[in-house]
Amino acid sequence: MPRRSRPPKSTVTARSLEEPDTHQVSSILVRRQAPGSARLSKAEVRSLAACMLDALGLGESELSILLTNDRLIREINRDHRGKDKPTDVLSFPQSEFSAPLRPRRGFRLDVLGDVVISIDTAERAALSRRRSLREEVRFLLAHGILHLVGYDHATPAEKEVMTKRTKELVRKAPLAP
Repeated sequence: MPRRSRPPKSTVTARSLEEPDTHQVSSILVRRQAPGSARLSKAEVRSLAACMLDALGLGESELSILLTNDRLIREINRDHRGKDKPTDVLSFPQSEFSAPLRPRRGFRLDVLGDVVISIDTAERAALSRRRSLREEVRFLLAHGILHLVGYDHATPAEKEVMTKRTKELVRKAPLAP
């Protein structure tokens, strides 16, 4: 079986000059590798992720987010999951959990992992769901982060729980006006 490697990691401080220091985040790296992703502010995606991590009690965790296209996400999906097709979001957790993680006060998880979002697929989904690309990316980011902390949707019961938690995270991460 071929060796599967993880996407390369690097980090950057979540706070920038134009953002107030409202979140205690070790680092959130947002990279763009899709032509349409330039319409999304990296600062806004970073802020959404910070709100979601805070809501999960993981505000000091490291997270990498890649906004890409169908071609690259298809390659990643094929190489890491054996599925030769594009998808909307992929998650690569740094740690595996037997059940969804429910952090307690003082809990710290240094590195959560990587979330990869296809802007091409997100645009199509946004059109079909009659919402903006920003709303769709926020939804996919919440979904991807939940996978990083052990949520899944393999069974109807898991899907129900994950859908509920995704909606909760989306509500806690407002879009900028």
